[in-house]
Amino acid sequence: MKELKVFRDPIYGYVKVEEDLIWKLIQTKEFQRLRRIHQLGGVFVVFHTAEHSRFSHSLGVYEVARRIITEVKAIKETLTTEEKLITLCAALLHDLGHGPYSHAFETVFNTVHEEYTIMIIESNKTEVHQVLESYKKGFSHQIANVIGKNCYRDECNSENCGHQIIKRIISSQLDADRLDYLQRDAYYSGATYGEIDLERIIRSFLVVDNKIAFKYTSMHAIEDYLMSRYHMYWQVYYHPVGISYELILVNLFKRVRNLISNYYQFKCDVSVIKVLMSNKINVETYLELDEPWLIQLIKKWRKEDDVILADLSNRFINRNLFKYVSCKSEQELDETYEIMKQLFNKYKIETDYYLHRDTIIKEAYQYYNDEILTYDPINLLVDNRLVEITELSHVVKGIKSVGAKTDYKLYYPQKVIKYFSKQDQEIIKELIIKKIP
Repeated sequence: MKELKVFRDPIYGYVKVEEDLIWKLIQTKEFQRLRRIHQLGGVFVVFHTAEHSRFSHSLGVYEVARRIITEVKAIKETLTTEEKLITLCAALLHDLGHGPYSHAFETVFNTVHEEYTIMIIESNKTEVHQVLESYKKGFSHQIANVIGKNCYRDECNSENCGHQIIKRIISSQLDADRLDYLQRDAYYSGATYGEIDLERIIRSFLVVDNKIAFKYTSMHAIEDYLMSRYHMYWQVYYHPVGISYELILVNLFKRVRNLISNYYQFKCDVSVIKVLMSNKINVETYLELDEPWLIQLIKKWRKEDDVILADLSNRFINRNLFKYVSCKSEQELDETYEIMKQLFNKYKIETDYYLHRDTIIKEAYQYYNDEILTYDPINLLVDNRLVEITELSHVVKGIKSVGAKTDYKLYYPQKVIKYFSKQDQEIIKELIIKKIP
């Protein structure tokens, strides 16, 4: 480019754009669409300043990747000029296929955002595809390959190919994606858990046997990164109020799906939803889906004759969320659910939409396991040999010995209980109210 382009950024100061191709990709309508999709889905209703978008996150991932390939001497000298550009494009475009309220949306319609990202990049009708192809014929396919976690070459010569390096920068247990979202989500949510020593981690990148490794002296910074990720998941990403918000969205669309199947006559146009349900939506229609579109649709559903759809829509728009109760085990969760289900059925409350069991299991780090052949370890260089961090770090060993954390919760609308008999209210109180945090 004739001049350096920059975006002001609260995390990095500036996001720097030196390549004309990157600048053109940012200007495409498909990339600009990401401004209209929240990065944190339903979590922003918990942390009121977490209004940042997939757009800002994608720029952040690009910036981290740019710094890695320009500041890490081993990577800078190993990757070719074209491989560096492939890395930057893949980092920038990796989230292009996210739908509105990303993960809840995927749950309902069985979509996979990575697959739509690839479809958008390879569709000759998108501006992103045209920009990539204007750089070099077949370049869009190379970027799609990387995002699909394959070598950018269809016929890969692994001995002289930078694929393994590119892959670990874009998608691994310590990649540009995670390095950005931990910092960005912590900053905008006001949480301090995601603060990491990015400078130290970037300086610690190595290339050993054409693969990414890290300096042994960076172990404590990486330990801090893993712990930060662990805490961000449990304190922010898995916040029960955020889950409640997304759960209402999931149940709302379950109701819409059921109504469509039973030929309910909607007062508004639901043709796009019908196409989504058929799994035949094309790229052009998919790209029209963003959060403003979805909110407008749900606002219209508040006036539908179906009581459940109208109620769930009102709950979603006005943040009238479900309450929750924490259980100590899966058995306790199931037992509580069954008792609640009987009571809800007694008062003709649809448990399919108003009673939900939720189990979350999360590890801070995927440890070595002989049965897992595709895991992506964090390796440290010690005395000219690669050693997985689990073998060296007392912190990671401690996390491993405790095992994955599991959380059991039951979600329900608390206000309906006031319509129960006093006897049944006492049963609920014994089961739930005393347990509410």
